[in-house]
Amino acid sequence: MTTPRIAIDAMGGDEGVRVMIEGAAEARRRHDQFQFLLVGDETRIQAALAEHPNLRGTSEILHCDDVVGGDEIPTQALRRAKTTSMGLAVNAVKQGNAGAAVSAGNTGALMAMSKLALRTMPGIDRPALAAVMPTLEDDDVIMLDLGANTEADARNLVQFAIMGAAYSRIILGRKPRVRLLNIGTEEIKGFDRLRDAAAELQEATGLDMDFDGYVESDKINRGEVDVVVTDGFSGNIALKAIEGTARFVTDLLRAAFTSSIRSKVGFLVSRPATELLKHHLDPNNHNGAVFLGLNGVVVKSHGSATAGGVAHAVTVAAKLLEANLTDRITADLNALQSRAQGAPTE
Repeated sequence: MTTPRIAIDAMGGDEGVRVMIEGAAEARRRHDQFQFLLVGDETRIQAALAEHPNLRGTSEILHCDDVVGGDEIPTQALRRAKTTSMGLAVNAVKQGNAGAAVSAGNTGALMAMSKLALRTMPGIDRPALAAVMPTLEDDDVIMLDLGANTEADARNLVQFAIMGAAYSRIILGRKPRVRLLNIGTEEIKGFDRLRDAAAELQEATGLDMDFDGYVESDKINRGEVDVVVTDGFSGNIALKAIEGTARFVTDLLRAAFTSSIRSKVGFLVSRPATELLKHHLDPNNHNGAVFLGLNGVVVKSHGSATAGGVAHAVTVAAKLLEANLTDRITADLNALQSRAQGAPTE
């Protein structure tokens, strides 16, 4: 299958054009079928392309010198959706000029522009931001929502579960274990909306997921669950806590290994293990949050991502396109709707 080209917001992120183009070039070295629409200042993009000849014949440049600021209010950025590199990259998906868009820019602005241009899928009330995180096991865990919706009712949570499960099946290739994030695993714990969502998912048939109640935050990265579902407020707090703890442990180890000569010798002896830990915790190896529930694929790269991180985000976008993510979500929504109406599911 030929991968549709991917629109790259070349101006987004902390370092902008250089890293975004370098990331696209790295992605194409890994997958030589990738093609790109590079959106941004043409002069700067051309200069960056001089270092990456593998992109020249497979990329088109869409000139734009207006950029969404990192601290810009989404409603303000939305007014310039037709003139900014971010807005034009998303609009390319809407118009069919690209299969997916990747940006490392302002998350709130990207969500606002994506939702306005692409709209939510039939059967989905709100899109959700989903990201992949490492676990102690071989497989990663998907968590959503991570900030697109500060509040979510039972209906939203059920839809998030369906979208997250479809995403997880693409990554894992099997039926995922889905849980709702809660303050305990007992059925009586949590808000009414959590208990209502759990009841509906528990009773649902025809959904390609294994749902069995709740998971607590200390189990997110243990490898015991494949999809963790929550509202954007709780999800964002949990994500930041996990990221902060990972940095804390890394900094603590660095300080311990440099505290004395004996510690430095110990570091040299244990270096293979610490390098493995560093690789496992490196956010660039899991970069690329996805806006699920839209009529199109939009991937958010971390603003501080390296070229390798951008390449990973590009690969995520391509994988979701090739696996027809929206069709998978639609099929599960139809199965849920059929059950609700009392019709037999296939």
